[in-house]
Amino acid sequence: MLKGIPSILSPELLATLMTMGHSDEICLGDGNFPHASMNSRVIRCDGHGIPELLDAILQLMPLDTYVDSPVMLMQVTPGDPVATPIWDEYRAIVAKHDPAAAATITNIERFAFYERAKTTFAVVATGEKALYANIILKKGVVKE
Repeated sequence: MLKGIPSILSPELLATLMTMGHSDEICLGDGNFPHASMNSRVIRCDGHGIPELLDAILQLMPLDTYVDSPVMLMQVTPGDPVATPIWDEYRAIVAKHDPAAAATITNIERFAFYERAKTTFAVVATGEKALYANIILKKGVVKE
């Protein structure tokens, strides 16, 4: 155990966050996301939802301030009548850690999101049950 490190972050996820550099991206995939076919580096966080992981990650990882949008969500497929209240949770969590980034969250078309996930540093496999709950974060620079 360490002080100040959220206990939800596994040693593997912590090591991944530490290994990532400026502008590297990490994808948090919901329970339906095709994790293994998207990326060779998959971190298992089964049983955990994305909001609590997102909050813990953003306590440690800065978001990139040199891009238009360091936070990207998977867009709902046109015609799919799915509501996405989890996105409001994400906005609130991002705003808590980086208000400027919360104002620039962008949506990426589903298949474009999959292609982006293939190029991320890692994909986190979660137990999130909400639909269209996938999110990509672009790491920034620690300026302290």
